[in-house]
Amino acid sequence: MIVGFNLIALVIVLGALALITAAGSVLISRTHPPKGRFVPVDGGRLHIDDLGDRLWDETAVVLVHGASGNMEDMRIALGDRLSSHYRTILIDRPGRGWSKREPGHDLASPQRQADMVAEALGKLGIRRTIIVGHSWGGAFATAFAIRHPDLTAGLVLLAPTSWYYTLVTTPLIGPLFAHTMVLPLGALLAGNATVSVFEPQTPPQSYIGRSATRLVLRPKAFEANARDMTELKGNLEKLVPLYPSIRAPTVILVGDRDLTVSNDVHAQALVEAIPNARLEILQGVGHMLHHARPDRVAAAIDEVLGASEANSSSPATVSSRDRYPLHSKTP
Repeated sequence: MIVGFNLIALVIVLGALALITAAGSVLISRTHPPKGRFVPVDGGRLHIDDLGDRLWDETAVVLVHGASGNMEDMRIALGDRLSSHYRTILIDRPGRGWSKREPGHDLASPQRQADMVAEALGKLGIRRTIIVGHSWGGAFATAFAIRHPDLTAGLVLLAPTSWYYTLVTTPLIGPLFAHTMVLPLGALLAGNATVSVFEPQTPPQSYIGRSATRLVLRPKAFEANARDMTELKGNLEKLVPLYPSIRAPTVILVGDRDLTVSNDVHAQALVEAIPNARLEILQGVGHMLHHARPDRVAAAIDEVLGASEANSSSPATVSSRDRYPLHSKTP
């Protein structure tokens, strides 16, 4: 009798949490509507915002967010700064933000996500890119350079990482957790989690709202994020032997106070494996270095583009850089 009562109570609680999650997901979606355009690709649909007034440029800086984020994080940190000089592309990775991915397509891998983005960029008329990837986006950037070298003029890797977690991808338990507990718990813990990832810096004012961070609390987005992270280690094992094939000039930026990623494990291994890579350690800076030192990220973009153009025989490309010298902009 007691067992039956407890079971009924559990079902009632889970049902209530599921209703709260459904209602909360609708509210979050309405609060943070898409700001860009949708580009259909094989395996889903990408949400992309093409910034600036040089939509005719075939060369673009592509900003790729990390785990638990979306394009708005990159917009806050770098969007305005870069779009005044270069064609700048913001992307919600597949399954994140407002991008969608179809089930059963192995779309948790950086390799497949790179293919989807490359297809979308082709539809936008972009022929050369500087890929700027933060955290999980660093794995995306290296995968993009390996699979699409002709599209890759350079890489800027910001605190590239391979951390991951497993709970939400556990059969049965995972979906139940995502559809009942994630949103209520996430809403309560978002503030502390944000402060933690920014340490020792502080988040920008109203960061959680401006960055649309709560979009990841919607069940499908959270499940996609969890699978991205769970499978990342295995996908990186496939990428590591291919790192020496990356010929694009590469700058790796890390903070010496990063408590999220081990620079010795990740960044040092990358700089040793990629032939044309340079590592720069920013003193007193944590994991969210694109917010803490956007000037250094901008300078790194300028550096890799300059190195790429030095090896290019296209005078048109060089003249494009001369017209928009990124390094001339003050922080």
